[in-house]
Amino acid sequence: MIEAGKPIFVQIADQIENDIIDGVIKEETPVPSTNEFAAFHRINPATAGKGVNRLVEDGILYKRRGIGMFVATGARQRLIGARTEQFRANFVGPLLCEAAKLGITPEQVAGMIRIESSTERKGSNS
Repeated sequence: MIEAGKPIFVQIADQIENDIIDGVIKEETPVPSTNEFAAFHRINPATAGKGVNRLVEDGILYKRRGIGMFVATGARQRLIGARTEQFRANFVGPLLCEAAKLGITPEQVAGMIRIESSTERKGSNS
């Protein structure tokens, strides 16, 4: 689960975010404790805590005193919005820039995506 080259606390935060987006962890429900993350990944609890605290700072999680950390209301939509913007900036922008260099219009790119998408669906149905 832990991958080299990416800080462990970032991976913990990403794991929680992915579980929220995927609906594995619902809003207003608890997330595993830092000790549970630490035991599962065999890491220092402080490292796990750093990942959890990052999400608290971002308003994705909040603490219920004496109970633990919970997913904030609206966290899933905020995460989807942030990831959508990251996707646009990291993939769509560079894609359109490269397409423009090659003389490919946005409409042609959209057509390529539609073709690729239908090919992908056919391949997954086999």
